[in-house]
Amino acid sequence: MFLHKWKILMPPSLESQRMIKASLSTHEKGVMGEDRAVKYLSDHGYSIIDRNFRTRSGEIDIIAQKDSYLVFVEVKSLPHGDIDTLASELGKRKQQKIIKTSKYYLQNHRQYKYQYIRFDVLALDVAGLEPVYHIINAFSE
Repeated sequence: MFLHKWKILMPPSLESQRMIKASLSTHEKGVMGEDRAVKYLSDHGYSIIDRNFRTRSGEIDIIAQKDSYLVFVEVKSLPHGDIDTLASELGKRKQQKIIKTSKYYLQNHRQYKYQYIRFDVLALDVAGLEPVYHIINAFSE
């Protein structure tokens, strides 16, 4: 009589998910975070217009549209951070870079000239907050 051991395929445990995430590069983690953010926005009625729009002055992670708003979205994934870390990551200098980049985008995409403009932040995996925490109108010019 032979005993066969069958391996039951189970979803990866939380620990193995953490190990997989730890082995990813910063860029890969960023892409995964932005993919989660895009899914969240799409599930909440936003149309994704563009991703990773770059200029010399900066980058905008996601550009989305909902109702009469064109929304420039900054995605921050901070699994080891808290609300204070989030605040320091989104300081005045970072905000000014996003605003400057958004102005360049609007100059080159005139079809949005009659849209209201908004700057949102999606914070991912920040301790003490929901897994995807949406800060609507997080800052302005």
